[in-house]
Amino acid sequence: MSKPATTETRMEKIVSLCKRRGFIYQSSEIYGGIGGFWDYGPLGAELKRNLRDTWWRAMTREREDVVGLDATIIMHPAIWRASGHVDTFADMMRECTISNKRVRADHVEPQSGSVIRFTGAKVPTPGNWHLDRTIAVLMKQGEHIESFRKRVRLLIAQNAGAAAGKPEEIELLGEEKIDTIDGSVDFHPETGGMLNEARPFNLMLRTYVGPTATENDIAYLRPETAQAIFAQFKNVCDSSRVKVPFGIGQIGKAFRNEVTPKNFTFRSREFEQMELEFFIKPDEAVRLIHGSVAAWHEGADLSEPKPDWGWEMWHRYWVAQRTAYYASIGLGLDVLEYHWQTKADLAHYARACVDILYKFPFGTDELEGIAARGSFDLTQHQTHSGKQLEYFDEELKAACDAMNQEQKTAFIEETHAARTNLETSREEITSTCEKLFKGLYIPHVIEPSAGLDRLALAILADAFDEEEVTDDKGKTETRTVLHFHPRIAPIKVGVFPLLKNKPELVSKAREIVALLRPHMSVFYDETAAIGRRYRRQDEVGTPFGVTIDFETLGEEKPEFKDTVTLRERDSMEQRRIPIAELLPFLLSKIL
Repeated sequence: MSKPATTETRMEKIVSLCKRRGFIYQSSEIYGGIGGFWDYGPLGAELKRNLRDTWWRAMTREREDVVGLDATIIMHPAIWRASGHVDTFADMMRECTISNKRVRADHVEPQSGSVIRFTGAKVPTPGNWHLDRTIAVLMKQGEHIESFRKRVRLLIAQNAGAAAGKPEEIELLGEEKIDTIDGSVDFHPETGGMLNEARPFNLMLRTYVGPTATENDIAYLRPETAQAIFAQFKNVCDSSRVKVPFGIGQIGKAFRNEVTPKNFTFRSREFEQMELEFFIKPDEAVRLIHGSVAAWHEGADLSEPKPDWGWEMWHRYWVAQRTAYYASIGLGLDVLEYHWQTKADLAHYARACVDILYKFPFGTDELEGIAARGSFDLTQHQTHSGKQLEYFDEELKAACDAMNQEQKTAFIEETHAARTNLETSREEITSTCEKLFKGLYIPHVIEPSAGLDRLALAILADAFDEEEVTDDKGKTETRTVLHFHPRIAPIKVGVFPLLKNKPELVSKAREIVALLRPHMSVFYDETAAIGRRYRRQDEVGTPFGVTIDFETLGEEKPEFKDTVTLRERDSMEQRRIPIAELLPFLLSKIL
């Protein structure tokens, strides 16, 4: 395979292909677009649906311990106060003092150059427009002074609007070089204007529920799907007869008012999440039932869950499960990396978190986070709602009923000794243990949380390729191809009659389309030379092509009657296959 020379070129080509072939469009493009929002075209919609289906199948249908949920986008605002989103779900934002453009404080790359200050600006015309404030702008290393001044005039004109007139008519006042800097993060990465002080910017998008649109009617578009799972935990337990350990999975839209959406669809304001909340017994409950908790060690068997697993084994298990899922859709260990968060990185309630990263053309970044969240979320919702979300565990109650008071006292002392490094009082520990003895606890949670849009982008980036190929006549050309795994390819098979003006070929091709279409996505194409039709399907990642030719009709070689030419995208190899074997073969590849 021959990849484009630079990552910039590669990303530009991927973005271009996505629009040209109907994978992804800029939202509201005919009105100039809207930042951070994207629409998926015919092939993109099919790709996302296939990815949803593979995730749902792997997480729910192929397991006995996970059920599904489909919750509303707008929920009671108290949910977001309980989860901490209203008070703390914010990015630190800085604003350019010239253009008012915003940027996340942690997204400003260090820059070097000369800081130039102007005392103001004016336009010597009858309108007498003027800017009466001091501005400071970074002239980057290697930038010519006249180009720099032209850039500053353009920035001022863009911010002032029509009142300032043409940029070239603006006169810059009081120019002075005030400093030379190296590695500064105090200037906007695009404009070069000095940034103001960082301040928190809440990422939740507000709306109103009801006709009055007052402060009492404020609601939020959900910034994540997880909280609905916690809010419905008790209902799922009561209605589904599930027993801990078990999970609740959900796929759905989420919204974040990102300060600086960037890198195509990677960081958007509207996106889809695929999240699982897997509820497990607290380690103390496992110890009471089984006498000990299985400890994680290198080489530990994670193939099947065991009753004596604690949170660490469950966390490692889900990292392994998610890794296997990515491999099943074509993202192997050669393109994935893992970042195990340090204690300094972790959220205050988390015990561990690993980020699964993909090597995008613009850099290695997160596909999915797998966190051990403890009992934080359910505890918060129990406290704020006043509803009991404790789980009654019959197995735990039976184990504790068999203990005498001396054993229970010893357990409390052991638990207290194990928690000396945590901010938990002796009274709280004793209360928790007393509830455990009654069979009650708030389950702990392992949360694998993946972004569907990020996954679709990773799949597109990983599949994109350009190859130099030579045809039978010795002619060399560049073949653009998407090497999608057949399981997730938007179109599974292209069907081509060799000639469109031969009714018997067209009729047989239509019969094959009718045979395959109930089971998979099929694209029928009868225009242009067969080689060109192959190339068109290569470019959208169709893994198989079926050509109906005269041998299919038995006219040239009777022994090939009722066979077709099957072409495989990646190898471009062609072979004859009986029509009767076509459907079973294709199903074996795409399921």
